[in-house]
Amino acid sequence: MHNSKTLVSEMDIYHDISLKTSKLITKSYSTSFSMAVGLLSAETRQAIYSIYGFVRVADEIVDTFHGYNQKTLLKNFERDCLEAIANGISMNPVLHAFALTVRKYNIPLHLIDSFLYSMKSDLSKHVYANTSELNTYIYGSADVVGLMCIKAFVNGDEKLYTELEKPAMKLGSAFQKVNFLRDLKADMEQLDRKYFPDFDIHTFDDTMKNSLVKNIEADFKEANEGIKRLPGRSKLAVLVAFVFYKELLKKIRKTPARKILSTRIRISDPMKMWLLGKAYLQYQLNMS
Repeated sequence: MHNSKTLVSEMDIYHDISLKTSKLITKSYSTSFSMAVGLLSAETRQAIYSIYGFVRVADEIVDTFHGYNQKTLLKNFERDCLEAIANGISMNPVLHAFALTVRKYNIPLHLIDSFLYSMKSDLSKHVYANTSELNTYIYGSADVVGLMCIKAFVNGDEKLYTELEKPAMKLGSAFQKVNFLRDLKADMEQLDRKYFPDFDIHTFDDTMKNSLVKNIEADFKEANEGIKRLPGRSKLAVLVAFVFYKELLKKIRKTPARKILSTRIRISDPMKMWLLGKAYLQYQLNMS
């Protein structure tokens, strides 16, 4: 018969396994993001891994799990997620880790609802006809993920959270738009999705590309002001992600529009290491 001390110890093992599962997912799917997250304090790092694990699995359901009933998979994933948050436990390690983080940092349910709404949109909506529709999608697919992370970064400081809310959303939007630009061809040909209003694969040219780049640069500029106010090592971690995406946007800006439609723009590993050093120096200089 187990005593209460043994039960607590064994529960800790399950917590640890769940968090390690999300960490494995993060490292397997995104080396760049993993590099940034690795710079956080151990406690915050676990929270961000759990958020990424949740987001990644949902994203894979709608983007990758073809040949299965994706609508049912996502519906069950949402149900199990909400039950995990309500009960504080799930037999799905990814959802268990995410629920622990949601409960610990008081992440609002409306952020999770908005994220899942955008994921559902990916299964039914293929064309975004205007900026309003696109912004609603980006809010749910990217902005709220940044806000979840901010909840972990500020660890209960609601005043700071409010101050960082808008810049965090701008950063999420910038990251998502860079992804859209990078993945134009794949989104159109493999997923039958067109996110940018007025985009046409046959008439996409440097003028339209440069207009989109300028819009993203404006988002980055606003986001940068928020990064300066992030607490502790979260400033360094977010700064690393920021400089990675800025470099990606720089490469997109220099690449002819037609080439973007045939080649996926990437940052080489040596360049990532150089950017990591650059971000660390900037952090040490207090982003002056």
